Amino acid sequence: MKKFIALLIVCLLLTGCGSNGGKGNTEGGKIEKLELQFVPSKDADVILTGTKNLPELLKAALAEEGYEVENINITVGSSYDATGEAMAAGSVDLGWLPGGTYALYSDEVDVILTATRNGLSNDSTDPRTWNGDANATKKDGPQVTYYRSLIYATPSEYGKQLAEKVNNGEELTWEDLDKATWAVQKTSSSAGYIYPTLWLMDNYDGKKVSDLSNVIPLDSGYGTAFAQAAAEEVDIIVCYADGRNDYEASWNLPVTEKDATGKAGLGRTDSIWNELNVIGVTPGIYNDTVAITKAKKEVYNEDFIAAIQNALINVINSEEGKAIFECYSHTGYAKAKDSDYDGARAALEAVK
Repeated sequence: MKKFIALLIVCLLLTGCGSNGGKGNTEGGKIEKLELQFVPSKDADVILTGTKNLPELLKAALAEEGYEVENINITVGSSYDATGEAMAAGSVDLGWLPGGTYALYSDEVDVILTATRNGLSNDSTDPRTWNGDANATKKDGPQVTYYRSLIYATPSEYGKQLAEKVNNGEELTWEDLDKATWAVQKTSSSAGYIYPTLWLMDNYDGKKVSDLSNVIPLDSGYGTAFAQAAAEEVDIIVCYADGRNDYEASWNLPVTEKDATGKAGLGRTDSIWNELNVIGVTPGIYNDTVAITKAKKEVYNEDFIAAIQNALINVINSEEGKAIFECYSHTGYAKAKDSDYDGARAALEAVK
């Protein structure tokens, strides 16, 4: 009888372990739907067009890891914070978040991957070396885990004055910058707010973006910033260092046309390298994350996290996957841990 009872217990345990295929909280390694969301650091149409083949590739890669996913849906958040909030609520499972946004929401989401990218041909902190056609940056540097934000003077009348001063080797004063009209991103954006604020703090006695007199906060991403720059509606914009590469073609197209990636023409005649001049260079920013919500147990478990890490690494290592993530300038993914973004938390704290 004792042997029978022992055997029965073993059978029950084996049955319990087998009911979910060893996949944590998922049933038989099956997930009905995954919601993926990108922040609007590029135009939403560009992101959605560029990632249209990702669901099928990711399904196949997850199947290799033992997970069958019925539907994968991709959306673009209306703002960085909107994606963070959706992940905190569990309505988005995986999000592509900049380091600053991740740091802000890291109590509700967890980092699983860090993006790697091709470094640029220029990594100088001297703004003059970034300007003009002769200094057009190329994405041909070594693989890096950081990027920079640049402060750009636009082709507005006052923007040209700022650019001329910097290109002549003169230092800009706080009064010079305070007189300008700035377009910035949401406060959780690393390149669009946090690191430009750190640049101001480092160079102008602790003053911040919030101390400037004329600031226009943008909810709709960098496309709006470049459009306002081209229309000479603002004097300064801030963006990641390869932003001009992304808008080089559309800068010179008529406003009635679109470039190959779907970005609307901006109607300028001179090149973006001549007209959008760098006047400031920030310290390095740790690369974007792929983060996972903590609100849903069916995805936030050790087995699935390992599977989605491997799946996304395998996808981006394929030729088709490289093409998909090119719209985000991601060329690879490395497994990450939360402490990698302690620097981003410190930066976020500094600019509060």
